[in-house]
Amino acid sequence: MRQDHPQSSGVKEPAADDGRSGSRVEAPINPLRILIVAPSFDILGGQSVQAARLLARLRDEPSLSVDFLPINPRLPGRLRTLQAVKYLRTFVTSLLYLATLLAEVRKYDVIHIFSASYFSFLLAPTPAILVARLYGKKTLLNYHSGEAEDHLARWKRSALPMIKSVDEIAVPSEYLVAVFSKFGLRAQSIYNLIETEEFSFRQRSPLRPNFLSNRNLEAHYGVDTILRAFAIIQQRISDASLTVVGDGSQRSSLEQLAGELCLRNISFKGQVSHQTIIQQYAATDIYLNGSEIDNQPLSILEAFACGLPVVTTDAGGIPYIVADGETGLIVKRRDYEAMAESAIRLLKEPELAQSICERARNECQKYSWDSVRDKWMDLYYELANRNEASAIVLSELEAREQAISSEPKTARR
Repeated sequence: MRQDHPQSSGVKEPAADDGRSGSRVEAPINPLRILIVAPSFDILGGQSVQAARLLARLRDEPSLSVDFLPINPRLPGRLRTLQAVKYLRTFVTSLLYLATLLAEVRKYDVIHIFSASYFSFLLAPTPAILVARLYGKKTLLNYHSGEAEDHLARWKRSALPMIKSVDEIAVPSEYLVAVFSKFGLRAQSIYNLIETEEFSFRQRSPLRPNFLSNRNLEAHYGVDTILRAFAIIQQRISDASLTVVGDGSQRSSLEQLAGELCLRNISFKGQVSHQTIIQQYAATDIYLNGSEIDNQPLSILEAFACGLPVVTTDAGGIPYIVADGETGLIVKRRDYEAMAESAIRLLKEPELAQSICERARNECQKYSWDSVRDKWMDLYYELANRNEASAIVLSELEAREQAISSEPKTARR
């Protein structure tokens, strides 16, 4: 998974034929070494998906040598049973994670650290930032949480100083750029990566009342709003169906709510593989999102790519990626009645639904590799060159001090 690489000496990005220039690719002798620190697929979610997509793309770049270090490493052999024990799991995983950071970080030029919020920030990005500082490595914090504003407000004494210590901050939306700016933090936006070729776009004509939700079953994702909206839809369209993909702490209460609402044709699928969710997109016709807190949901972008019209709440950064009436329909948070009406409107107005899907499909181009590739490459090389410049200055200062100390005392008088 990880390998030792030769030291970089000179980190200007070499010219390469990336399909856009006609120049010949020549892999550099000393590629820039990048270490991505992020969740593995053992923690299925937006960060692990983004990390995997970015890792795959970056490994195709001849000027880079890219490796992956999971924040949730697996213990070897029989020791893995310790990770099945609550509380002990966190302790032993954190120890292994820290030990791996200490062994690996020193080998790389730039440490690209994925980040969520609250205790996750404390357990995952914080050790990586500290170890990178210990070894004098450049750090890129890639913050993804829609809970950023609350996190930074509540954790001012710990999170803010730690974030200020990194060299660069990248976030997937202009929404988070604005949030970070409120706390005196400069971040730049690089959109999430959507591999549109993985998803099959299908025009749905006629549009069927087959609905999909694909979010973790946690309170802030508002899946209860979707269930209440679906209850209204089903009163008016008896054969409507709802597929709920995802798992989490709210699953039992949501299943109980579905029973209390007497919902029919509803299926809770639990956590599924990436390939299975692609199949679920293909099998359904309208995507519902009930978030109360959010940033840039991958599931909405994936629905765009598959041709599902989207009805969503206006939580967080969602209005930055969904234009109401153009690439989707937006309702107020927790307004399940408006969500139901908007969903029914799509069924009643097929021309509106079709135009929304076509515009949403075009919107996906902003999230393609061709659109985000240069931003990542430029950021890596800017950081690496900054590191190189610092090393040169330090070397010159050391040489000057050595020259002064070697002068005869009489010459220095």
